[in-house]
Amino acid sequence: MRTFATRTGVRLPLLGQGTWEMGAADRASEVAALRLGFDLGLVLVDTAEMYAHGGAEEVVGAAIQGRREEVFLVSKVLPGNASRLGTIAAAERSLRRLKTDCIDLYLLHWAGPHPLRATLEAFQQLREQGKIRDYGVSNFDVDEMVAAEESPHGSGVCANQVFYNLGRRGIERRLMPWCIDRGIAIMAYSPLEQGRLRETKSLRRVAARHGVTPAQVALAWTLRVDGVVTLVKAARAEHVRENAAAADIALSADDLAELDAEFPRPQRDVPLDTL
Repeated sequence: MRTFATRTGVRLPLLGQGTWEMGAADRASEVAALRLGFDLGLVLVDTAEMYAHGGAEEVVGAAIQGRREEVFLVSKVLPGNASRLGTIAAAERSLRRLKTDCIDLYLLHWAGPHPLRATLEAFQQLREQGKIRDYGVSNFDVDEMVAAEESPHGSGVCANQVFYNLGRRGIERRLMPWCIDRGIAIMAYSPLEQGRLRETKSLRRVAARHGVTPAQVALAWTLRVDGVVTLVKAARAEHVRENAAAADIALSADDLAELDAEFPRPQRDVPLDTL
């Protein structure tokens, strides 16, 4: 799996597994799907304390048993918990659910009521204690990223996880270049719009040329920019295999032009899309 080296030196695999909505139903199948993904090179796994009220972290904790060293583990703290002491307590709870002693990348899920300075201080303390290796943010637009950059310990922010796909291209105008120019990874969640991405004529034509599915083309499209890490959830084995294979699709200039025509980038700044 290709990787992107952030400004803190951490190398993020460019395609990983999401866990939104995991942990509430068939956990055994979800564990099996994650472990199959590891086998296929999808070793980055993203979760959060919010997902199924910690249930998704428990699923990930079961999946990584015996395989922790090969997995790049990402989790997130809820904004309401992100005071200095609250962040540390939340991280401790996540570590217990994940059955590990260290989270590779720990994110603030979105900007909330507590001062960002306090959250970053907690992140730095957790890093010094060896409980996290790196830290970042999620759902931050440019102005919020600038504020983070100017905060104490803001230079340690190495990733920003945001909503991005063919139909949600607003970040390409300002946020994406701002982050990537500074070595801050863009982590794209919901690259298939949670299964609702329009399967257009251009997607079908490009897919037919490559002998793949439209969903695989949509995933490959997000990977065309160095610095974008894509997170995709799959709970079924066939979908895990399809997702992993998308990393090997090389879209041509003609493919990209055809997709651009049907999914144009906004011509003006738009608010950051979130779920």
